[in-house]
Amino acid sequence: MSNPLDLPEEKSPVTAAEGRQESGEQAAGEAQRQQLPAQRVSLQIDDSKVHALYANFCRVTGTPEELIIDFGLNPQPIGVPTQPIVINQRIVMNFYTAKRMLHALQLTLQRHEATFGVLETDIQKRVRAMPSQPRPQG
Repeated sequence: MSNPLDLPEEKSPVTAAEGRQESGEQAAGEAQRQQLPAQRVSLQIDDSKVHALYANFCRVTGTPEELIIDFGLNPQPIGVPTQPIVINQRIVMNFYTAKRMLHALQLTLQRHEATFGVLETDIQKRVRAMPSQPRPQG
């Protein structure tokens, strides 16, 4: 299956020896890269073995080398939870992948909000007070 987002083509990693250049060469190379349009590639994705899970809770932690994102289900999404939040998925990635994911999420959310309106993340602002019900007489 093809990736619905066209992602810019990634460059191959550069070794330390290859990365050593004069600062003038770096500036010239950077100027050329900024002038060239990003090439788009279509990635082939095999999602036949994917396991989909729902999460309404996310915790981000990490180390200097890796980002750790835990996903889980908060049984009490309003107020302070009284039951433990069960973490059922953990994603560990490097910061380069995290930055690419952040960019893809930002673009996706911008498109969604442009179509459907701003997403309010403060649940207190989203929850409307229930109108008072008339009491039965008798």
